[in-house]
Amino acid sequence: MEIILYPDKKEWGGYLQRPHRDASELREVVKTVLDDVRQNGDKAIKLYEQKFDKVQLDSLAISEKELKEAESLVSTDLKAAIQLAHANIEKFHAAQKFKTLKVETQPGVVCWQKSVAIEKVGLYIPGGTAPLFSTVLMLATPAQIAGCKDIVLCSPPNREGKLHPAILVAAQVAGVNRIYKIGGVQAIAAMAYGTESVPKVSKIFGPGNQFVTAAKQQVSLHDVAIDMPAGPSEVAVMADDSANPKFVAADLLSQAEHGVDSQAVMFTDSEMLAQAVNDEVNRQLQLLPRKEIAEKSLEYSKIIVVKDLNEVIDITNEYAPEHLILAVKNYMEVADSIVNAGSVFLGNYSCESAGDYASGTNHTLPTSGYAKAYSGVNLDSFCRKITFQELSAEGVCSIGHAVEQMAAAEQLDAHKYAMTVRMENVKS
Repeated sequence: MEIILYPDKKEWGGYLQRPHRDASELREVVKTVLDDVRQNGDKAIKLYEQKFDKVQLDSLAISEKELKEAESLVSTDLKAAIQLAHANIEKFHAAQKFKTLKVETQPGVVCWQKSVAIEKVGLYIPGGTAPLFSTVLMLATPAQIAGCKDIVLCSPPNREGKLHPAILVAAQVAGVNRIYKIGGVQAIAAMAYGTESVPKVSKIFGPGNQFVTAAKQQVSLHDVAIDMPAGPSEVAVMADDSANPKFVAADLLSQAEHGVDSQAVMFTDSEMLAQAVNDEVNRQLQLLPRKEIAEKSLEYSKIIVVKDLNEVIDITNEYAPEHLILAVKNYMEVADSIVNAGSVFLGNYSCESAGDYASGTNHTLPTSGYAKAYSGVNLDSFCRKITFQELSAEGVCSIGHAVEQMAAAEQLDAHKYAMTVRMENVKS
C-alpha cells in the first residue's frame, strides 16, 4: 500500500479521492435495456438473461421445488449462522420502531405523525463472484418488521438457471414473498416498471455492479425510489500505537477482496505502525484465494500518516467512510468526535466482518463520501411518515389570524379565505 507522510491539510482532498469511474458510457447501454424491458416485459428479460448470464429460462420465478432443494444443499452450520444473524438483525431493527406522539402546538391545534410501511419493495442481491446472502437478511428483515406487504427479490442465476442455495434459505428465513432469477439492469427494470411475472415496486434496495448502480440512478429519476446513491465498498481504519498490525491488515484486506474498485485506507499518527501494517498486508495478501482482486483494490488504497490524533479525526471525518474502525486506545472518546461515517466499529476486537454479517447493525451503507448526508439502511428506510393535524374551534381562534396574515403576505387569497370563513363561523 502507498504510505503518505504528513500531507498538508490543503492536499487532503486529493489524497482522499475514491476510484473514479466514468459512467457516461454506461448510460446509453443501461437506457437501452431499461426501455426494452419496459416495453417488452418478460420476453426482453429472458433474452437479456441469455445474453448476459448465459442461461435460457422457461420461468423467471423460483418454484417451491427449488426452495426445498436449496434447504437440502445448505449445511446445518450455515443455516444456524443465518438464523443467529437474522435474530440479531431483527432485534436491532425492531428496537427502531416509531412511536407516535401527539403534540398540542397551540390550544386546540393537535399534530402527530404516523409511520406507514412502503407496501411493495424490491431487493437486488448480487450473485456473481460473491453471492451476498447476508444482504438478503439486511434488507428483508427490516422490510418484514416495517410491515411491507410485498418483498420482491431479484438475483442473477448461474448457468444452470439456479440461485445460490444460501440466498434462497436466507430469503425464506427473512420473509421474502417473491423470488426471481433475474440479474443486472434487467432486474432493476423489472422491479421499476413491472412485467407479466414481476410486480412493480415503490422502492428498490441493494448493491450491485456499475451497471446496476447506473440503472438504479436512472429509474430513480422518474419511476421509483432507491435506497441511496451507491459506489464501490470502502473501509477506513483509524489507528494509533495501541492497534494490532495483524488485525488492521486483516480489516484492510477484508475490504480489498470485495472488488477491484473497493478502497481500504488507514489514518494514523504513527509511522512505525504504518510500516508494520503495510508489511502485514503484504504477508496476508499472499494467503488470500481472492488475491488478484485484493491486489488491484490495493492500488487505490493507502496509509496516511498525520501529526496527531486530532488530525486523524479531522481527516477521517473529511473522508466520511462507509465503514470506520476505531483501533485506538480511547475509542469511546474518539467516537464522540466522529460525525461522518456509515457504521463505526469500536476497539481492536470489533472487526467490520461482525457488522457485515451478524452483530445486528445493517451493512447497506452510504459510500463515496455520501455518509456526510445519508444514513445506512434502517427501519425507516422501509417506511413513510404521514403527518396529521386536527383543529377545533379553539384551534381556529389560536392560529387563524396568523394564517390569514401569512397567506395575504404571499398573495394567496384563497388560502386566506379558507381560514377566514372558519373564523367567521366560530365567531357567529
